[in-house]
Amino acid sequence: MLNVYLLRHGQTAWNADNNRYCGRTDISLTATGIRQAEAVKEQLKGITFDGVYSSPLERAFMTANIATGGTHVTKDARLIEADFGTWEKKTKEEFIAENALLWNNWMADPAKYKAGGTGESGTEIVTRVDDFFRELRQRYTSGNILVAAHNGVNRLYLAYKLGMPLKNYRMLVQENASITMFTLSAEGDFTLQHLNSKL
Repeated sequence: MLNVYLLRHGQTAWNADNNRYCGRTDISLTATGIRQAEAVKEQLKGITFDGVYSSPLERAFMTANIATGGTHVTKDARLIEADFGTWEKKTKEEFIAENALLWNNWMADPAKYKAGGTGESGTEIVTRVDDFFRELRQRYTSGNILVAAHNGVNRLYLAYKLGMPLKNYRMLVQENASITMFTLSAEGDFTLQHLNSKL
């Protein structure tokens, strides 16, 4: 059985600024975000990780590095946050005021529509993230793996694996520096053990 600890990165300045959308913009952790990552390290003490992976973006890589005490972290581009298109750097209130239709379409069917009109669709996101986890399952037959990624990709992937319509992804909470733990069997069966947890 493979145990996967899926970690959302710690707080950034844009998270603190009314959840300003931060997809591919590469910003670092705040002092609070660093403390959150250090708290995760405490939560995970006693767990030996056979592999540690992260999004290539600094906020996820730094969180993984701190949380595992400097264990080697492998960056994988498939774990990068969603491309939010025209929503990047804006709050939800700001971009809805500019073009409410884009948000309404995304909320109705993110599997079909692209975030911000020019970004990624939910289907494109879950395809690349699922490809990462399929490859991971082939590489490791058992053990513990930590994966540090982002709010959007984590929630969409979880919705997909739980058999939910992707439009329901926002029902799944992923707070900064929280851990969602799931297992993957030899057959690839997915079982959710902890959601948005401080373990």
